[in-house]
Amino acid sequence: MCKNAFMSGHSKWHSIKHKKGAADAKRGKLFSKLAKAITVAVRSGGPDEAMNFALRLAVEKAKQANMPKDNIERAIARGSGDSGEADLTTAVYEAMGPGGASLLVEVLTDNTNRSLTNVKTILNKSGANPDAKVMWQFERKGVVRVDDASSIEDRDVAELALIDAGAEDLSWDDGLETIGALADLQALEKVVSELGLKASSAEPEYVANESLQILPEDEEKLADLIEKLDDDDDVQNVYTNAA
Repeated sequence: MCKNAFMSGHSKWHSIKHKKGAADAKRGKLFSKLAKAITVAVRSGGPDEAMNFALRLAVEKAKQANMPKDNIERAIARGSGDSGEADLTTAVYEAMGPGGASLLVEVLTDNTNRSLTNVKTILNKSGANPDAKVMWQFERKGVVRVDDASSIEDRDVAELALIDAGAEDLSWDDGLETIGALADLQALEKVVSELGLKASSAEPEYVANESLQILPEDEEKLADLIEKLDDDDDVQNVYTNAA
């Protein structure tokens, strides 16, 4: 039930990035990105995790990546204004990649000119079109993922609980992916927890309205491009409509 074509593709590209992040030897770069997300969450909603849902999710993500407690506390302090560092800004760049796949590159940066130059350089070197307008193909959604959902014995009951919380799309494999309106993200994450599952990620994402099938050779090129983009210090997320 509730399974659209784009779901499997979205999971696939997310998995590539997730596995890379989990195995990334450049832990300092990963921690830097996580720290930025924590800092921005604090600046937008305050330093209290109990009152700031975005901060709680950012801290949980950092803990899952084994980020040291001291690093997390420093990022919270920066967000609270206890440092003279420049403000961080979120920007999203659009592009057309291999096989005609649409891309959104989300950055978190203290220098948008630097970020734009770096992202465009990577796109150009990979033969992508950094001037394509593709934002209309995506919608900002709340996405919750669970790597291991094997403990769920009755999926119908679980699905009904998630639908009541606002789930618009559900996909089961070994794990679970559920997508809903951005306003329902907190409710979806709460139900996942009440079902006895541990979310591997729960955050706002750009989700493609429709998926695009591309050739195997273009899939390899796209995976390589996403990896290169993700290696940039300022790039937080890369989204695609490729199936």
